[in-house]
Amino acid sequence: MSALICGSMAYDTIMVFHDKFENHILPEKVHILNVSFLVPVMRREFGGCAGNIAYNLKLLGEEACIMATVGHDFEPYTQWLGQNGLSSEFIKVLDNSYTGQAYITTDEAGNQITAFHPGAMSSSHLNSVPTDSDIKIGIVSPDGKDGMQLHARQFKELNIPFIFDPGQGMPMFNGDELREFIDQATWLTLNDYESELMQERTGLSLEEIATKVDALIVTLGGQGSKIYTDGQCINIPSAKPKVIVDPTGCGDAYRAGLLYGLLNDFDWAITGRIASLMGAIKIEHNGTQNHVFSMEDFKHRYFDNFGNRF
Repeated sequence: MSALICGSMAYDTIMVFHDKFENHILPEKVHILNVSFLVPVMRREFGGCAGNIAYNLKLLGEEACIMATVGHDFEPYTQWLGQNGLSSEFIKVLDNSYTGQAYITTDEAGNQITAFHPGAMSSSHLNSVPTDSDIKIGIVSPDGKDGMQLHARQFKELNIPFIFDPGQGMPMFNGDELREFIDQATWLTLNDYESELMQERTGLSLEEIATKVDALIVTLGGQGSKIYTDGQCINIPSAKPKVIVDPTGCGDAYRAGLLYGLLNDFDWAITGRIASLMGAIKIEHNGTQNHVFSMEDFKHRYFDNFGNRF
């Protein structure tokens, strides 16, 4: 059985600014902001939330099916997916659009400024969750607004448990819309900033949100993560990266770890640690889909970080 990954596919243009944004942005002048950052390092990578999550889940040995809408420029990405054993069966190509494009500038502190052209992603509602595939679990990650709402409803109607991962897409939704997602989802995952925004827009506390889903996962960067489930909060420690290179895509790697744990019926303490280690491995590499490992190596690192095995 497989996981259906609904979300964006994009080409990422990643630029590195060899300083900190805070040294060049005056808080009292943000209303007339006009800055330019010299970025001597630039790369073009395969990305998008769905592509990143699927790539990481495949590294863990699970079948990941991507459902997304892409543009006429997608052929190089199609070849990359095939090289990595990922299917394009549920990816819809729109000839009059570009594939999503992200332009990401990262500073020395790991802060990021991103500009994103959605392109074909805005038509993600033209894709529907397949009813004739052996899908065990799903995830609704950042995508076109109509598509995210449609796919959440379809997962619910088909009784397919799914993670709601609003991510960068959260600003598109008002409180009522977010509460509807929460009511439909089986699990909800947010980073610390998104968790604050979710509470503000829905009027619900984290504890109240947690009662409406089987688990609420809140990531805290280098401080680990918290998993609210069954009336308790499980603290998940962060795994230690060997070196910090590029934070882009760490959240997607973490979410692949969540899916892996759920697919294999691990408890939340193990699932959270697997997800944490996935984020640590990703941050050691440039780009979002350039890291590789064997499961043997992964399990060794898991033991080294957490002192037990899964």
